[in-house]
Amino acid sequence: MKLKEDMNPLLLQVFRSVVWVYSVITFIPWYFLSGASNNLERANRIKARSVSGLPLGPYRATNSQDKLVAWMHPNVDTLDKMFKYAASRFPQRDCLGTREVLSEEDEIQPNGKVFKKVILGNYNWLSYEEAYEAAKCFGSGLAALGLKPQCKIAIFCETRAEWMLVAQACFMYNFQLVTLYSTLGPMAIAHGLNETEITHIITSKDLLQSRLKAIVCDVPRLQYIIVVDSKPTSWPNIPRGITVYSMDAVKEIGSKPENIAVNRSQPESSDIAVIMYTSGSTGIPKGVMVSHGNIIAGITGMAERIPNLNESDIYIGYLPLAHVLELSAELVCISHGCSIGYSSPQTLADQSTKIKKGSKGDTSVLKPTLMAAVPEIMDRIYKNVMTKVEEMSKLQRTLFALAYNYKMEQISKGYNTPLCDSLVFKRVRALLGGNTRVLLSGGAPLSAATQRFMNICLCCPVGQGYGLTETCGAGTISEMWDYSTGRVGAPLVCSEMKLKDWEEGGYYSTDKPNPRGEILIGGPNVTMGYYKNETKNCEDFYVDENGQRWFCTGDIGEVHTDGCLKIIDRKKDLVKLQAGEYVSLGKVEAVLKNCSLIDNICAYANSDQSYVISFVVPNHKQLMALAEQVQVRGTWEEMCNNSQMEKEVLRIITEAALSAKMERFEIPKKIRLSSEPWTPETGLVTDAFKLKRKELKSHYQEDIERMYGGK
Repeated sequence: MKLKEDMNPLLLQVFRSVVWVYSVITFIPWYFLSGASNNLERANRIKARSVSGLPLGPYRATNSQDKLVAWMHPNVDTLDKMFKYAASRFPQRDCLGTREVLSEEDEIQPNGKVFKKVILGNYNWLSYEEAYEAAKCFGSGLAALGLKPQCKIAIFCETRAEWMLVAQACFMYNFQLVTLYSTLGPMAIAHGLNETEITHIITSKDLLQSRLKAIVCDVPRLQYIIVVDSKPTSWPNIPRGITVYSMDAVKEIGSKPENIAVNRSQPESSDIAVIMYTSGSTGIPKGVMVSHGNIIAGITGMAERIPNLNESDIYIGYLPLAHVLELSAELVCISHGCSIGYSSPQTLADQSTKIKKGSKGDTSVLKPTLMAAVPEIMDRIYKNVMTKVEEMSKLQRTLFALAYNYKMEQISKGYNTPLCDSLVFKRVRALLGGNTRVLLSGGAPLSAATQRFMNICLCCPVGQGYGLTETCGAGTISEMWDYSTGRVGAPLVCSEMKLKDWEEGGYYSTDKPNPRGEILIGGPNVTMGYYKNETKNCEDFYVDENGQRWFCTGDIGEVHTDGCLKIIDRKKDLVKLQAGEYVSLGKVEAVLKNCSLIDNICAYANSDQSYVISFVVPNHKQLMALAEQVQVRGTWEEMCNNSQMEKEVLRIITEAALSAKMERFEIPKKIRLSSEPWTPETGLVTDAFKLKRKELKSHYQEDIERMYGGK
């Protein structure tokens, strides 16, 4: 969607004439030097075909029609072999980096709240050789503490270099790594630890004190707690029978000659590498059993979609490593000798909440070339930048809009805009360090407006992907030169997909103009199933007559003529209203989240009612500006509880919905404004910021009754 060009028509014509002359003068030499014709050709080519010739598939990438790819290097079919391969090939290259904390201080806000602020120094690096030796010593230490091959060990820790070292140690010594989100609630944590019968757990000092200590008595088999922080600390109130070690102490034990010399049991490709507990968006988290071969296949497929991936790339890691997207992305980087610098959402950029004003955030220091992000984070960047654009002078705003619209037109033709990038978008690009060349989006659907904004203003392609924990995060990723929006690309070389008719929703593979149906993903990346949950395994997984393993995703897709997939619905998000209309709650949310007044939204509908309602987290700045316009005063909480403000926000949402051509029955008729943001800590969204509909429904039950009952 183009931005409004608010300028005198005569001046606008003069500007366009100047741009046209510039384009004509530079076009011919640039066209032949940049390879623009190849980009457009690659963007428009067929990317996947049905190997059966039928519209239901299975669809495979054009370069894997005969056989799916299971590994990237010959005989490297397990994760310990992959790390050994990387360490031998890139021994002295930077592997894992952590920023030094120079100082910490408490900063009192105008509202009286206290925020912790940090000043961080440079990154300190472990080389590939050093990281390999550290992981080997730690694995040896765990074995000395009684952990046997194929036994389970849990990690409950924030994303950091130590997390990856622990994982590599477990892969080396064939320990099964049980991953738990650091924001899971106490019942979910205890459930995961007890279901997998954990005796050893690895955690951080903060999480041990704030989350884990309260439930250790509910985990009767627990014997060892290993704390990754290097500072020695006493641990009072730990129940008798549980021993606490630091990670350094375990490495020291493992490095003793009598321990390091013990032959380790190397894993097979079919052995379980990870039992990854999902974030629990639909109830109790399920443990997904992921083999070494599954992960190797998944990261092989992902790596193939990142052009020119090599050891000069720098990746910034800040998403939860307990999420399949982040773990897979980092393992892709390690397999190619890239450097991984660690960060967090609170220290990512100069403006992040924990960074002291005037000091540098992690992207400014690291200057990454590769980055993964969930749509929630990209939506925030998009809204923050567009809000700043609205605050510009009329001339500045118009120039930005002209440059934005010009670049949109150029990239749709496969062309670059180096002058616009350096003169107009340089400051926006600097938000992520200025060197980002590939941005990978996953975890949830990315809106077309946000994707287009990222392509234009951050001057790098956004590879939107689709995958699940059950498929190792692998499924599809759009190619970097494909600038179309709203699609998730063609199947990776490691996987294939089929469409299954869903009669209740009215989706069939025979639909015109494009086949539609439930997405089924097959391939060596499809995992071994859910831990101790045969009922769900029988429902969601199956093996076909060729021995190929398949997963039924529950998502509804549409395959375009070039073989690319578009996610159009989800079985669980589809609600039938009283009059028989089907409403896709996910679609309603995706459209309305583009409204600058909305930070987050959850649509809800009862089948015995005739309309949709929504819970809305409003944007603080935008809501306060709206309140001033309509002369409503009060605190933030009072604003959100004000019926007049609800009506005003609903009016704006309705206008946005109509301009997006939503059906009348899809547009929320009533809303509830939430004064509290939804974060993983509140338990209303997952670590990947997916909505937890069940928890949101419980949280807003009284409001649901009010909005539907007229109370």
